[in-house]
This record gives sequence, C-alpha cells and structure tokens, in this order.
Amino acid sequence: MRSYVLGWAGVVLSLLLAYLALRDVDLGALQAALRNQEYIYLLPAGAVLAAGVTLRAWRWQLLFEPGSRPRLAHVVSALLIGYLFNTILPARAGELARVQALGRRTGISRAHVLATVVLERAFDLVVLVLLLVAAAPFLPPVDWLSAAVVLGALPAFALVIAAVTVRRYGVRAARIIVRPLRWLPRVGPERAERIAANLVTGLAGITAGRMTFPALGATALSWLVLAASVWLLLLGTDIDVGYGMALLVLIATNLVLVLPSSPAALGAFEAAVVVALGAYGVERAEALSFALVLHALNAFPYIPLGYVALVLHARAVRAR
Repeated sequence: MRSYVLGWAGVVLSLLLAYLALRDVDLGALQAALRNQEYIYLLPAGAVLAAGVTLRAWRWQLLFEPGSRPRLAHVVSALLIGYLFNTILPARAGELARVQALGRRTGISRAHVLATVVLERAFDLVVLVLLLVAAAPFLPPVDWLSAAVVLGALPAFALVIAAVTVRRYGVRAARIIVRPLRWLPRVGPERAERIAANLVTGLAGITAGRMTFPALGATALSWLVLAASVWLLLLGTDIDVGYGMALLVLIATNLVLVLPSSPAALGAFEAAVVVALGAYGVERAEALSFALVLHALNAFPYIPLGYVALVLHARAVRAR
C-alpha cells in the first residue's frame, strides 16, 4: 500500500514539475534548439557516463566487508537491473530490484544488501551536499541554493544517524526496525532475528574506516566523472559552457530524486535541469532542449542494458 501511494505521489509530483518546466516555453525555439544540438557529443558523454556507472558499482562493492564482498561483475549486473526498473517503474522501484538481484545471485542476505544500499544513499547525499557547498563560491547567486542544501542534508543526516545507531547498538537497535516483520506470514521471530543481524553486518561500512573512506572517495570521484559527462554533452549546445554549470546540473537532478517521482523521474529531471541552467541565464527553451537530450542519455541505454543483465541474471540463477 505504501509503495502504491508513493508511486502515485511521484507521478503527480512529476506531472506538476513537468508543467513548471514546460510553462512559457516557446515550442518553436525548443524545436530549433533540438535541431541545433550536436548529437555527436552523445558518444564521448556516453563513454564517460559508462565510466561513472562502473565507478558507482565499484563503490557499492566497497561497502561490503572483504569476507562477503561480491564480484564486481555481479554488482554491475544488479546495478543495471536496478536502473532498468527505475526507468520503467515509479517510486525508485529499481532500488529494491537490485537488492533482490544481488542477493539471489550471490547468496548474500537481502537485509545485508539493503543495508549497503541505505549507506549508498547516505554517502551520495553527503557528497552531493559537500560538492554543492564547495562549489557555491564559484556558482551564480541563486535563491534556491540553501534550500537545495537542506533538501540533501536532512535525509543524509537522518540516514547516517540511523545507520550509526543501528551499527553502534547492534542487534538490539535493528530488532526495533524489523519488529513489525515478526507478524508477517513466512517470517516469524527467528527469521526477523536473522534479518536484524544481517542489517547490522551490512552497515559495517558506516563505522569501519577501512571501508568508509574508500567508499566516500569513490562516491566523490563518480560524481565528478558523471559531471564531466554532462559537461561533454553541453559542448554540443549553443550554451556558454563551464564545468561548474555541469556540476550544478548534476547536483540538481540528483537532489530532486530525494522526492517521489514517476518512472525515470520524467518531469522532475527536466524541471531540475531548467532551474539549474536558469541560474546561468539560459533561456527556458534551450535549457529544456538540453534536459531532454541529457535525460535520454541517462535513461534509454539502461533499458536494453538492464534487460540483457536481467536475462543473464535469470539464467545464472537457474543454473545454480
């Protein structure tokens, strides 16, 4: 029921943001901007995007303790499956899909894998906020910058506090989180206890420095590489390009994902790009044109790639 409500809330919110992005846009100017886009830049931007995604898979792998660390190929496969479902389903359903995929492929408990995904989200938001604060002196003055920091900092702070609390107090704290599961069919007290223990194990990356610092470094590097992908695509437009502009676009489009959204964050993504480029005085039609191309690059490839990963995953699971 909760996922159903979140899904519809995401669709409604995305429709509202899509309206705000399209409002007062000159359709003729939008068509002209789309025609003037140099699509050859999709090739280098796509190659750098692939490198960034690989870095993010490596970062996820680092969040597992060395004794239970899955192979990078399995992590990449699960990540692509997650991106596929994020593209075609609302409410970030792909996050649960990749937990299920990696758990089934490797035999690692789903609770353990889920805990690492929670850490991922916390690290992502922490690093995005730090990048935004660090880049602020070099960005144009915008009135929404402080709101963006708050939007990213609040959930990041909540996730970090929750993870540290569970890791610090161990199974006792995890039991409180999983207590409602005890009453579900096919779970029961014993399985709930195992889930609690696996949650604690999966959150090792929040307190173990040998895991935390490499994972934070990989997170920062992946965001900077992904910003380079945005920058390369911007080179194919008539916009006066700078890396700071690309970084602001990346931060805006990822902070907006904190909110419930439609499949592929359609509408929310475009609105975030229009707002970010608007800070540099870019016309709405040109900003929306770039948003559509950037969104296509960051969504469509995951459909065939995720499908192939899903098929190979199913074969591997059946062969076990």
